[in-house]
Amino acid sequence: MSHRKVFVTGGSGYLGRRLIPELLRCGHHVRALVRKGSESKIPPGCTLVFANALDESTFSESVPPSDTFVQLVGVSHPSPSKAQEFRAVDLASVRASVSAAEKSGVSHFIYVSVAQPAPVMKEYINVRAEGEALVRESKLNATILRPWYVLGPEHRWPYAFFPVYWILELIPSARDSARRLGLVTLHQMIRTLVAAVENPSSGIRILEVPHIKQSIVESASPGS
Repeated sequence: MSHRKVFVTGGSGYLGRRLIPELLRCGHHVRALVRKGSESKIPPGCTLVFANALDESTFSESVPPSDTFVQLVGVSHPSPSKAQEFRAVDLASVRASVSAAEKSGVSHFIYVSVAQPAPVMKEYINVRAEGEALVRESKLNATILRPWYVLGPEHRWPYAFFPVYWILELIPSARDSARRLGLVTLHQMIRTLVAAVENPSSGIRILEVPHIKQSIVESASPGS
């Protein structure tokens, strides 16, 4: 396995602060974008890039020599009341990141999206779908992860729904939706992100919930 040079946005977030130490433990070189004053939130051991994740001009020149770009910026604790924030933060950040990755010659772009379609959180899903469209239009080699809800510290209340998912998976007409909108753990997400970094995609690769649960990366079906 060759060690990757990874540029991470959203490194101080729920996924980022768990992903960075694991990438470093695996021997990869990590550069993390951070706002001034927030550097204490970034796990130690990586190179800090002080910039604004919503403004490509502040960080695009700092992406090289990275060969992998991991886009994790997003509004914390998404809810229907945050529709405007999704567009102002989530969409603006992926637009800036895709453009910076293209200009920097990054060979692999990793984007955490969301399971689609879904019966709730329409605006959040729409924004993430627009983010996926930006990735596709860029012609970057990319891996897109589509979790529904990530279980972990401070994110444990959905455990109560496990029996419901078990029942739905027994019903043929509901089985596919139950699996696509299933719950994944923080450990599964980090493991899959690391695997995606270490196994770059050729073209667009979509990782749905069943792939994430088993960290299936190389065998996942490519997107259209």
